[in-house]
Amino acid sequence: MERPIITFLTDFGLDGAAATCRGVMLSICRDAQIVDIGHTVRKYAIADGAWILRASLPFMPVGIHVGVVDPGVGTERRPIAISVARGDVLVGPDNGLLLPPAEALGGAEAARTLTNRDYWLPATTFTFHGRDIFSPVAAHLAAGSAVFEQLGPEVQLDGLVRLPAPSASVRDGALETAVTYVDSFGNVRLAGTREDLATAIGSLDGEPPVDVLLGADGAAGGRETATFRQTFGLAPVGSSLVYVDSSGGLAIADNQGNAAARLGLAVGDRVRITRA
Repeated sequence: MERPIITFLTDFGLDGAAATCRGVMLSICRDAQIVDIGHTVRKYAIADGAWILRASLPFMPVGIHVGVVDPGVGTERRPIAISVARGDVLVGPDNGLLLPPAEALGGAEAARTLTNRDYWLPATTFTFHGRDIFSPVAAHLAAGSAVFEQLGPEVQLDGLVRLPAPSASVRDGALETAVTYVDSFGNVRLAGTREDLATAIGSLDGEPPVDVLLGADGAAGGRETATFRQTFGLAPVGSSLVYVDSSGGLAIADNQGNAAARLGLAVGDRVRITRA
């Protein structure tokens, strides 16, 4: 039989908390293959974690996926598991983290609140549910010592917490969009697709120049001109470009530079793109 897959993403950093959780998983399911998607998610940034999970999980084998970006740990927010159409189960807090990746895996089919303490650690705390609840539940699912229906009562899918979704719109020859994620290179990911931008400004053939207005009124840094290009290396070093990222969304980057830091952009900031 193939070894079960558990993927793991947190904002824990590198101080040992993630390793502790992996130890819990392996103590319950010794054969598990644990894939660390990342543990340096920006602290408390639920939307960042959701973005990374949504982008990465479709490329993972079917398995159990643990996400812990959980500033509400120990409060009334629910610990949940979501089963999805592809056959995976996502485990983590009900704070919006899990629904975007669930949709990327074919859509959520059912959800359960993790109330069955048979699958928790014997002693639990209010501040470390990643270790005490999410890791053991995931490991029991991976080992086959628990099934989804045993985890706790069913939760209506429309009752799960959903993050506000930044959107893109076309208006008056411009693409109105927003920053959805800033990666470790400082590349600024945006809502919207190549098709949205082409609808707004016309054909993108021939690497057209574009004007990028930062913020609805320029307050986030004014206006600058960039070039629409297929990839970083086609732009001179240090110059800015608008491109389609590996997830199919639009993005702004500086070739071998940090566009987010230079422009002062952060998640949620508005951006307006027109033809120059």
